[in-house]
Amino acid sequence: MAMTSGASTPQRPPRVGKSSGGFDILHSQSSSIQGLDVMSDIEHGEQVHTSNANNAWWQKVKLRSGYYLPGRSYFRRVENFGDLKLGGDVLAGVTVACLLVPQSISYATSLAKLNPLTGLFSASIPGIIYSVLGSSRQLNVAPEAALSLLVGQAVQDILIHPLDGGDKVLMDFIAHNPKTVAAAVSTIITLQAGLMTFLLGIFRLGFIDVILSRALLRGFVTAVAVVILIEQCIPIFGLSALEYAPPSGDPPESTLDKALFLFKYIFIDPRAHWLTAFIGFGTLAALLVIRAAKRSASKRCDWPKWIPEVLLVVIVSTCLSAVFDWEKAGVVILGRVEPVTDASFFAFPIHSLNYMLFKRTASTAILISIVGFLDSIAAAKQNALRFGYSISPNRELVALGAGNLAASFIPGTLPAYGSITRSRLNADCGGRTQMASIISSILILLATFFLLPTLYYLPKAVLSSIVCLIVWGLVVETPHDVKYYLRMKAWRELFLMTLTLVLTILWSVEVGVLSSVALSLLLVVKKSSQTRMSILGRMPGTDQWKPINENPEAIEPLPGVLIVRVRESLDFANSAQMKERLRRLELYGVEHKHPSEAPTRQHAQVIVFHLADMDNCDVAATQVFFELIEAYKNRAVNVFVCHLRPGPNDVFEKAGVIDLLGRDAVFENVTSAMQHIEVLELVHDGGI
Repeated sequence: MAMTSGASTPQRPPRVGKSSGGFDILHSQSSSIQGLDVMSDIEHGEQVHTSNANNAWWQKVKLRSGYYLPGRSYFRRVENFGDLKLGGDVLAGVTVACLLVPQSISYATSLAKLNPLTGLFSASIPGIIYSVLGSSRQLNVAPEAALSLLVGQAVQDILIHPLDGGDKVLMDFIAHNPKTVAAAVSTIITLQAGLMTFLLGIFRLGFIDVILSRALLRGFVTAVAVVILIEQCIPIFGLSALEYAPPSGDPPESTLDKALFLFKYIFIDPRAHWLTAFIGFGTLAALLVIRAAKRSASKRCDWPKWIPEVLLVVIVSTCLSAVFDWEKAGVVILGRVEPVTDASFFAFPIHSLNYMLFKRTASTAILISIVGFLDSIAAAKQNALRFGYSISPNRELVALGAGNLAASFIPGTLPAYGSITRSRLNADCGGRTQMASIISSILILLATFFLLPTLYYLPKAVLSSIVCLIVWGLVVETPHDVKYYLRMKAWRELFLMTLTLVLTILWSVEVGVLSSVALSLLLVVKKSSQTRMSILGRMPGTDQWKPINENPEAIEPLPGVLIVRVRESLDFANSAQMKERLRRLELYGVEHKHPSEAPTRQHAQVIVFHLADMDNCDVAATQVFFELIEAYKNRAVNVFVCHLRPGPNDVFEKAGVIDLLGRDAVFENVTSAMQHIEVLELVHDGGI
């Protein structure tokens, strides 16, 4: 076959003949093999690409799971018992468990008026869940004094004032089954608090930790400490039975009523049990002395700080009570701990009785979720700063909420949140991961089933003394803050702290919390509603423009020209007061003057807005800006803008602000705007 000339050479077909079984066939087979090799390489490449994609996806899943489930990495360290960090976690877990066993029993019996088992389960179950989901490595999650007090007040309120509109059968049930009702109240509060906390985290509302200022939080914490101290004095003096069945009148409800109750039955009509009082105050004195000795000894060596003085006092007092038979002498002891309910160990938290209590306890649950999170995030941030890692408030909310939701499936469990003091102890004893909390929770569960029966003879006055010791630490921190506010002349902070303290003590913890949150929100709204603006002046010999209140040498260019720098983005909140703020700047400048005083500046003939700091401007703020320029135009005041960013420029274009100003009123910087003003001679003595 002849070759033809052209742009391409056609492929030669296989030849037939005597040579067809030779080289041409081999060439054809070789081409086929090469084609198969190419196809194989392509398929292999696709498999490699798919494998790489799968590996990348799996690595991404592992990375994300390590972020959202940090507890996954803790279990790997169990394989290495020689790890120093694991050793520190074990020591911290044992130390915190020795503190939490008597502490959680005290909170459950003395503050929440519940079965001791509920306190122990609250100190273990939520901690295990948090250790898997939480972002803090040292935070210890367990019942808190203030939160247990809120639960106890809710229990007492429902037992004294049964459900409104309930039928006679329900009223009789509440009257004859107070322990079951108390467990139901605690369960539904824990469920609601956990659900509220969990949803706050899911909707990324972790920024709520800014709603309470330090002064308000200090006032609330101090007030709660005072309330708890007064309440715990009743069992310490052996007046618990008299509290619920006083000879005359109704049982005391408010903190003031309880203080008057104590005064009456200690001094006016003495009915205190003095052996109980001796045991209670003797225990408190012993704990204070041991702690003082520990602080002194810890300056010379480390081991004294690991002594569990609370657990030692509980063991010693239990033994003394058994030996001297204090029960026969009239001392109230812990006794045999009955199961929380007659039903199974686990129970679905929503049933007929709990559902009836849902609305009645909703406000308490919301308060617990807010206060518990604030205390937890403060402790988490403190340890994160100390050990150099970051935490996520949203993940903290999810972890704390999940822990309480899980705990609510055990009847009567108390709400559990983080504690600053326990978390600090955890870190001081070597806790570097949440493995310490897991170890602590396991030890508490073991104590629940094996140690609790041995505490039969434990005097309840000892538990009240333990609570007093813990909350006394909250009271002694207050003078430090008061001295600081006095030194800084922070009268507003002092007023807010005092107001919260008084409201909480005289009315109730709920009123104190609500007033604190409401005042904080009002302060935040007030601060955010004030547009940050300053008057600019030219620095001598330069083209730089600086705020005249920060730079006294800066000079305003011409009388009647007001150059205003907006120091933040504008939104519906901070733009509402912008008109009034500009009016005050125009009449009084940066001086603080009363509105009744005469203006110290002449009315502006030209206003230049410096908008370099305005990254965003929402629809409501743009509308305010439009109305502002319109008002200035009606007054024959020339308005110019400079340093306008692309985002606000697009919004101004759509809203018609640029058309209202005029394209020639938008400048790159203040200097070019001033040159334009001077050339057009817009400012003169006679006006415009």
